Amino acid sequence: MHTVGWDWGGQAHSVTVLDADGFKAARWTLPHTEAGMTSTLRRLVTYGDPSQLPVAIETSKGLVVDRLLAAGHPVVAIHPGAFNAMRPRWGASRAKTDNADSFMLADLLRTDGRHLTILAPTETTTLELQALSRQRSDLVATKVSLLNQLRALLEAHWPGATRLFKNLDAAISLAFLDRFPTPQAASSLTPAKLSAFLRRHAYTGRKTGAVLLDKLRSAPKAASRISPDIIATLITTQVSQVRAVVEAIKALEATIKQVIDAHPYAELFRALPRVGTVNLAQIIGEIGPMLERGLTAEQLAAEVGMAPVTRASGKVHTVAFRHAANRAARKALSHFADNSRHDDPWAADLYKRARDRGKRHPQTVRILGRAWLRVMHACWRDGTPYDPALHHAKRSAPAVPGTLHP
Repeated sequence: MHTVGWDWGGQAHSVTVLDADGFKAARWTLPHTEAGMTSTLRRLVTYGDPSQLPVAIETSKGLVVDRLLAAGHPVVAIHPGAFNAMRPRWGASRAKTDNADSFMLADLLRTDGRHLTILAPTETTTLELQALSRQRSDLVATKVSLLNQLRALLEAHWPGATRLFKNLDAAISLAFLDRFPTPQAASSLTPAKLSAFLRRHAYTGRKTGAVLLDKLRSAPKAASRISPDIIATLITTQVSQVRAVVEAIKALEATIKQVIDAHPYAELFRALPRVGTVNLAQIIGEIGPMLERGLTAEQLAAEVGMAPVTRASGKVHTVAFRHAANRAARKALSHFADNSRHDDPWAADLYKRARDRGKRHPQTVRILGRAWLRVMHACWRDGTPYDPALHHAKRSAPAVPGTLHP
């Protein structure tokens, strides 16, 4: 059987095919174009049926992986860190070239393939949730950055505007800055005028126009040397960017709700304590593909980063934080685990007992997340939706090996 090593890049790729004895059957470089991809996939067919021709590559996602999976090739994703640690097998110099890397990937797959995990095509709706939730996370980070920039602008040129409303990205706050982008624009405001403005924009806060105007007037006055027209341009431009990102996040969340309502895993996990629509989408999108690969609960905890790394050799024994993990999955599960302790007595008790043992908050959240992963794995394995009553009954039973007790 032949094995294939694919060293991918943004402009070009290197592909090496080895026979069963490790001799080079072929090597070529292809451009990152449709013609290059099509010709390479056709050429690979000459070395065997795609289902019997595995490909090793240093990524688990992207266009190349999708095309190889669609063509029927078993794809083996090798972590770049693990691959780099193995370089001395082929030479002490650790020399690195694209052609050499594709050869080493193919050779590693040939000799150690039985120890490596083959990627399985993920359920389409799971991929959709993953893409939607990741883009939402990116937009939330963008919004935070834009709000920080807007706040810095206001503190320098219009401090009073930062003190009116609780959230700077609220619709009423953005509307106020559009209408009154400078202190000069708000100089003629009266309690009656501000109250009328608040009514037009459906303000739901409990403060009157007079109270808000007093907060506006009591803020320190800026001594900016920039003209009011330029300040207005700066602030309204920043406001428009914030508003666009806020609207984009709302649109994504609406789409996420539609997709998750139709997802087959949603009913398994929807009853989890304090798991909202967005967090549920993140959990399914990030952890769903791992469940589909048939990982055990222990393997799942390691990939998500909820389990520590133990190193024991001779007199040395250390337990350390696991850095090599799916960070998006860890973030989603940590958010859920931390929220769950505020609504679930078992989770609260587990959290308290870990804290009483001297664990720090982040460690305790990971302990709780690992326990919840066992529950999620059991729900998925048995095809049974999470049932708080049933789950609490199992928790109260004596812990024996193989149960869901943490």
